[in-house]
Amino acid sequence: MSLVAVSFIFLVVLLCLLAPYISPHDPFEAVARRNTAPLTGNVFLGADVDGRDILTRLLWGGRISLITGVIPTVLATAVSLLIGMSAGYVGGWFDQLLMRSLDIFFAFPLVLVAIVVAGVLTPGLFTVMIAIFIALIPYIARLVRTTTLSVKTQPFIEAARASGARESVIIFRYLLPNTVAPVTVYATTLIGMMMVLGSALSFLGLGVQPPTADWGLMISEGRTVLRRAPHATIFPGIMIVLVALAFGFIGDGLRDAMDPRLRSR
Repeated sequence: MSLVAVSFIFLVVLLCLLAPYISPHDPFEAVARRNTAPLTGNVFLGADVDGRDILTRLLWGGRISLITGVIPTVLATAVSLLIGMSAGYVGGWFDQLLMRSLDIFFAFPLVLVAIVVAGVLTPGLFTVMIAIFIALIPYIARLVRTTTLSVKTQPFIEAARASGARESVIIFRYLLPNTVAPVTVYATTLIGMMMVLGSALSFLGLGVQPPTADWGLMISEGRTVLRRAPHATIFPGIMIVLVALAFGFIGDGLRDAMDPRLRSR
């Protein structure tokens, strides 16, 4: 399933990158009657409430949806590695100060934190990415800290310290490689969830603004004609679900691949 998921994500990314060359129509121009059904005329997946080709907007909108899932997660993971490893390795009052500050965010659901941040800023793609970035840091940083606390007590760390290795060598040669693996698995599974969150922000009007093609925005626009033209909402919804599930399967595969017991077996 992980290999199938990787192949599917590769195909989606490739199609989205080639959108300017393979999309049948312009994503902003009306090419058919409003709410045209699929397999009608020159629109394979039908037309939306403004008569724009849904297939074309899916290809172009995939770019935005993938960006909102991948880039904030990668940046949040990098920052969380710095925060979590610093807190777990140094310990003491420094650890308590950092983690108690992040605990404030745990008093609120992740979605609510993202909505508050997006509501303060001007709606747009950058706002969505900032909101997801800020909302993710506490969750990933806590995992990094927990992993660091577990790894730094292992015998090979004590052996390295007893042999006279410098702190920088211990951190970058021994601690970091053993911390990155579980964090990478967790971050991969988060990408799909963050795509859903980014689409939700666009759905609420706090993210990407019309007429930009975005899967969440397409669902928001299609809900006004859900009874007459359900395809306008169904197709982008299906893409969000499939891509999110694919990233989840990739995360499960990475977890199994990085587990020494499963790998040896």
